[in-house]
Amino acid sequence: MDGWNEIFNLLILLFAALLFGTIAERLKQSAIVGYLAAGMIVGPNALRWVATLSEAQMITELGVALLLFSIGLEFSFRKVARLGIKIGVVGVLQIGATWAAATLLSLLAGIDSRSAIVIGAAISLSSTASVFRLLADKTMMESAHGRPAVGVLLIQDAAVVPLVLLVTALSGSATFASIAYDLAKVAVISAGAFAVMFVLLNHIVPRALAMKAWTKNRELPMLLSVVVAIGASMGAHKIGVSPAFGAFLAGMLLAESPFSTQIRADIGSLRAVMVTLFFAAVGMFADPIWIANNIILVLAVSVLILVAKTAIVSIIMIAMKFRPGVSVAAGMCLSQVGEFSFALASIALASLVLSQNEFKLIVSATIMTLLATPYLVNASSQMEAKISSFLSARNNSTWKVASDHVSESGQKQGLILVIGFGPAGKKLVERLKECYAEPIKVIDINPLNAQAARSYGVEFQIGDAANTEVLEHAGVRSAVAIAITLPDPEASIRIIHLSRALNPAAIIAARARYDIFAKDIENAGAASVVNEEEQVGIHLAVEVQSLLRTKGVCSPQPH
Repeated sequence: MDGWNEIFNLLILLFAALLFGTIAERLKQSAIVGYLAAGMIVGPNALRWVATLSEAQMITELGVALLLFSIGLEFSFRKVARLGIKIGVVGVLQIGATWAAATLLSLLAGIDSRSAIVIGAAISLSSTASVFRLLADKTMMESAHGRPAVGVLLIQDAAVVPLVLLVTALSGSATFASIAYDLAKVAVISAGAFAVMFVLLNHIVPRALAMKAWTKNRELPMLLSVVVAIGASMGAHKIGVSPAFGAFLAGMLLAESPFSTQIRADIGSLRAVMVTLFFAAVGMFADPIWIANNIILVLAVSVLILVAKTAIVSIIMIAMKFRPGVSVAAGMCLSQVGEFSFALASIALASLVLSQNEFKLIVSATIMTLLATPYLVNASSQMEAKISSFLSARNNSTWKVASDHVSESGQKQGLILVIGFGPAGKKLVERLKECYAEPIKVIDINPLNAQAARSYGVEFQIGDAANTEVLEHAGVRSAVAIAITLPDPEASIRIIHLSRALNPAAIIAARARYDIFAKDIENAGAASVVNEEEQVGIHLAVEVQSLLRTKGVCSPQPH
């Protein structure tokens, strides 16, 4: 019966997230705000409809792992290398400077030294789950300020293990010598685990995904993806590394394979459910009554954290020769307190390093900063543009940028998308290459067609084009034309609807294998429909007439 109670708890939490997420969207706010509010209201500190959720909290950790695994599929090692050493330095300096500032302010507020150090460590971390989700939703992962923000978040995740060990030492249950030993052990085991994952995900998994049985059954690659994501998370947890970081690393290793986009699309629905549970479970930590009784203190601390962390990141990045606009925008994205801070605070509370009031203040301020995060991330691009415009108008200054700026879409202009690479698709690409110099990209579910596409000199993406994420990744928003060569009319109609929604200005031409479906495909939004049966009739008539003329039994009729 206990298991069913947990399922009932999950049902209540998901329903509350659905309700409050819908309300937030109707009010033109981020759904994340609604999910956090749902957890606060139905959780153990308010209505108590969900009093305990131990198993659900485990599921929410898996949700974050799946989120970071899917994000990792977009971040190959080449992309991470492009982040550069400077961003690594920014990440280390940000943790150190924020930690020092928060510890000093806590000491000045009369908090004892051990508690002050824990508070500083907790505040130094930002929310990987929130920021990654929001940047991905707004297609800002590759923006000028998105990339350094992502780099700093990765450094913070890597720092979670040393911070946890330090907090454990402060509780008196470990010595600094044992911490040094544990860190060295984790480093050695992590290196071995990375070598195993590299071989597995670069040589074994891609071969499995290319098997004929796996290309026909879409469920098998999806199951493999979930196994890899959860397996990497569990392995990371076992060796003492952040599970989310382990999942992200697995995604990065798989990102080198051509299957990354389709895998990311396949696990999208499962990831969305688990990430929703994560944010709702985070909201459950908050105590609305305590917040109401201490609202001025909570708001003051929350605002101080948001302003101070933005300032610290901005100053460090400007010192590292990033543009001021980019620096402030990245600082806004990193200004909140992160989910791993709950783990640090919980350890300190259990060992009596933190008092109940100190713990509740950290939790309340974290929730408040997370509630503000969607608005700050959304405003970061505008802030970057305003600062850059202001400085340019004021003194026409030029600042050295640490990394090249890419457009938010990250796609080239003038793109033609060809969906389906069977005989019809190959003939289409062959004719287009004769007269069109702009980029042509092919989307096809069959990985065996990749080599053929390369021989034609066009880019090939494995994926089901009836999925929004696959189309967006291929650059549908910037495509000037979309040619659908698939014989399946239902798939063609769905792709046309999605393409029209994502890029209303694109020219869409589609194939209709049978005359009965031609009108439906045209009504879906295709500007031109090639009716296969009609075209066969026309070409057969031409061939028959030609053959008859050679025998002298057919002559053109007068008009």
